[in-house]
Amino acid sequence: MIRKLRTITSTTTVPYDNMALEAYLLHHVEPGECILYLWQNRRTVVIGRNQNCFAECKCSQLEEDGGYLARRLSGGGAVFHDLGNLNFTFLVRKEDYSVEMQTEVILQAARMYGIGAERTGRNDIVVDGRKFSGNAYYQTGDCCYHHGTILIQVDKENMSHYLNVSKEKLQSKGVESVRSRVANLTEFAPQMTVDGMKERLVNAFSGAYGLPVERIEPEEMDNRELASFREQLSSWEWLYGKKLPFTFQAEQRFPWGGVQLQMEVDGGIVREARLYSDALDVELIPRLVNALEGRKYQAGTMMEAIDGLTVENEVQEQMKCDISQLIHSSM
Repeated sequence: MIRKLRTITSTTTVPYDNMALEAYLLHHVEPGECILYLWQNRRTVVIGRNQNCFAECKCSQLEEDGGYLARRLSGGGAVFHDLGNLNFTFLVRKEDYSVEMQTEVILQAARMYGIGAERTGRNDIVVDGRKFSGNAYYQTGDCCYHHGTILIQVDKENMSHYLNVSKEKLQSKGVESVRSRVANLTEFAPQMTVDGMKERLVNAFSGAYGLPVERIEPEEMDNRELASFREQLSSWEWLYGKKLPFTFQAEQRFPWGGVQLQMEVDGGIVREARLYSDALDVELIPRLVNALEGRKYQAGTMMEAIDGLTVENEVQEQMKCDISQLIHSSM
């Protein structure tokens, strides 16, 4: 039975810090307690635990634009976060875990703005049939969390830009997202702000459970444990190195000839590369293949390997430049 409600709002917008705090709270939630954690990420694509990041996100473009790729502990699909989105996490022990009760907090907060929100299926909260909140769930031992997004005034153009990946480019064995129509809540309540929604969520939290809400102070945290969670959740192995094999393919015709590039990627590493071309110069092709194999599947890393090859003439220099740009534009 829930006897105590506590809340904490993150003061950072870096996803690895926020997700580290989420993991920390998960491991420290007490019996009879429910924690509401509110947080925001700046320009971030968050993928589900078992998704292939390369199939879901334009990783290189995101990084070049100063954004972040993050992988959460829970399952589900890829989502885009910016400062027009507010994230919530309910953390509770298994015996008191209730998705229905936790979702009611979100619904009540929306109703305070006159928005008739409703839950559909298991993972979405909608208004007028349009999704403004996607939810996911995680459990370790007796500790559980239920978290999700609240789209208040998200940049939908960026959302589409970073999440749209050609189905033809990757034949992934990971889980793929299903895109659905989304809505910002400001379309229905123009006066809504992120800070205003935070306040209403805390009030709805108290109202739904019929208990006062206490604040969790930052000095209660163990900084060394937080740093350990952050290190794990920001590591190459966690973000890119998941064992999700897939095939990358890109092709284009240049003045010197056509080229089709294929790469077998496993654990974020190019295990095998194949380069098919009708170019008259045949000497550079096998060297390009050798330069790619064994590299991390990152545009910058592979382009650097190609750029480092010595060439004998202007045609080879152009071939090297064009294939490097093909990789960059395709990722």
